Parts: sequence; C-alpha cells; structure tokens
Amino acid sequence: MAEQVVVPRMRGFIATSAHPAGCAQMVAGQIARARRDAEGWTGGKALILGSSAGYGLATRIVAAFRYGMDTLGVFYERPAKGERTASAGWYNTRAFTEAARADGLKAVNINGDAFSTEVLQQALATLKAEFGPIDLVVHSLAAPQRTDPVTGVTHRSVLKAIGQSVQEKTVDLYTGEVVIADVPVATDEEIEGTVAVMGGADLERWVDALLEAGLLARNAKVMAYSYIGPHVTWPYYHHGTIGRAKADLEATCKRLDARLAREIEGHCYVSVNKSIVTQAASAIPIVPLYVSVAYGVMKEQGVHEEAIDQMIRLFEDHIGPGAEPTFDAQGRIRLDDREMHEDIQQVVTARWPRIDTDHLDTLTDWAGCQLAFRQLFGFDVPGVDYDAPVEIDLPLP
Repeated sequence: MAEQVVVPRMRGFIATSAHPAGCAQMVAGQIARARRDAEGWTGGKALILGSSAGYGLATRIVAAFRYGMDTLGVFYERPAKGERTASAGWYNTRAFTEAARADGLKAVNINGDAFSTEVLQQALATLKAEFGPIDLVVHSLAAPQRTDPVTGVTHRSVLKAIGQSVQEKTVDLYTGEVVIADVPVATDEEIEGTVAVMGGADLERWVDALLEAGLLARNAKVMAYSYIGPHVTWPYYHHGTIGRAKADLEATCKRLDARLAREIEGHCYVSVNKSIVTQAASAIPIVPLYVSVAYGVMKEQGVHEEAIDQMIRLFEDHIGPGAEPTFDAQGRIRLDDREMHEDIQQVVTARWPRIDTDHLDTLTDWAGCQLAFRQLFGFDVPGVDYDAPVEIDLPLP
C-alpha cells in the first residue's frame, strides 16, 4: 500500500502527478452525463484505441453507459512507482472499468504501445477469445513518435509551419503572460515524420488486421478524430505539419470507407471535433490562447461543450443506432460546427487583437481553461478531500 497526500506537480503543460480520487470523480461525472437507463441500451462491441483520456475516454464512456457496449480499451499509461503517482489515464481507466463492470458490462484493457505489432496481436487475440467481431473501432491516438513495425524506423512528429515561419501571440503557460510565439519551418524529413506518426498509416494497419482476422462485424463503423480549427491557427496547424498529417488521415479514411463498404457494408468516418483542453493541445503554441477565447465566447452564448458532450452528439446524431451521419463538402462529420459558427468566430476574431497580458482574464476564459487543465489530473475537483491521504498504487482491474 502507498497512501499519501497527493499534491499537484505541474510546470506549464507538464504534469508529473495525478490524484486518483479526483480522476475517479471526473470519470463519474462524465458517466452521469452520458448514462441512459439500461432498458434503452442497444448493445454491441467497441474497440477504442487511445481510450484513457480526452475524446477516446469520452467515446468509451458514451459507448458503454449510453448504449451498453462492451469495450476493449488500448492505451499507454504509467502505473504508480514508489512515491510517484500513476498517470491520470491510469486512474481514469481504473474508474471506468470498475463502473462498467458494476453495471454488467465487459470492459477489458490493454496497456501498451498501440503502434507496436505486439499490442496489435494482443488485441486481436483478446477480441477472438472474449468479444468476437466488433461493431465500432475508434482511432484516437496522439503520440510524439511512432516506430514503424515493418521497417523499424522511429518517426517523430513536430508542430511546425510549412513554407514560412509563423509569428503569432500565445500565452506563456509558465508565467501567464501573453507573448509572441515563433513557429519555425519544418524540413521535408520533419513533414514526412509527422505524417508517419499522425497520419493514416496506423489506422490502416489496424483495419487491415481486423478484416483479415474476421473481427469486424457486418456494418461495422470505423472512426478517426481530426481537428481543423479557426483561421488564426491555420498558418502553423491546418497548413502546417499536423495539417499535412490530418490530410493523410482523411485520404486514408476515404480509401478504407470504400473497402469496408465493399467487404462488410461498413464505413470509415472522420469526425472533426471542437477544441478542448488536453495536455497535448496545451503543448501546441498559440492553441491554449485561442481555446481560452473560444471557451469564453461559447460559455457566454450557452453553446460550450466538453469532450463528453461532443461524443454524446456524435453517437446520437451520426453513428448511433438509427442515426444517419451528415457531412461537410469534404465528407467529414463536423462536431466543431458550434465553435466554428459565424456568431462565435466573429466575437473571437474581434477580441483577438485586443488580448494582452493585462486583459487576458477579461477577454478570455483563461481561468476556466487553467481549471480544466488541473482537473485533467484530478485536482481542484469538487467533492474531493485533498488533505486526506489516498492510495496511489492502484492496479487496473
């Protein structure tokens, strides 16, 4: 046993501690928002790649507690060691698994590198032994690097501009000051590496393996999550290295959609989701400042959504039983429609030039974003006694 009083250890977007009770409380809150009475469950089986936080966790919660789906979650999280807590995703997964099993749902977990052949083979063996053909596959992986399982080459992703560097205001996560960020130009090798990590290659590898093993049910759906963002972020994001990787992901999904339709009458969709506070997004220059403005405007206009709200809408309006998806001109599901609405973006655009350090709190929801960031790791969650020692060395059930 390793009980201790857990305190937040954070520097900027880096967090090295997580509170197990706080994480469990956050998961419970998402479950409560998603839950539907079991009499309305339609059942099914889902594989969630990247299931321990953010949109992946929210997807798993909605699939389980709104539709009664059995789930296999794949993630890469750190257990507790000595006086060091486990990662937030570890505690999130533990809380989800205990709640799902208490409701009679199957919830199986694989902790490992989803880019590796070993984890893919372990997942296939688990599906064959415990699930059978699955109805939904969600690819929600984000990582700084990926080792190609065929060539053995390790590729690294970067967030850089293409063609010319970008200078734009951002918020310094260490000091809270509004400063100018300089986003450098990527080399050809960096562009290729980012596409190799964040593009569609890994999704295609999983779908190929699942089809070959006969583990995709008739009419199965495959989902990949993407982000476009507002024009202020386009020079370094949508038109930068990450945007190039997202384009590759979308092209891959179109090929997979045609193949799935032909072989199992299934589909592969891209869902463009709204911006949310995540550890990964906090590391991206300019994005935290934009998110704080957008959060403020959307809250003022009563249309703010967290990840769980987005995933409830994805299932109800697009991919759940009886739902027919709607697409934009490029064939993508747009869950960022409320954020990108003209009424929201006009206000964001008008406020952007006026934002500086002195007006950060009045023109943005910077305080709300900081709170959301701390809550990702289980801190500042209402109802949690942070003075009480808690067990940190908790195994996954």
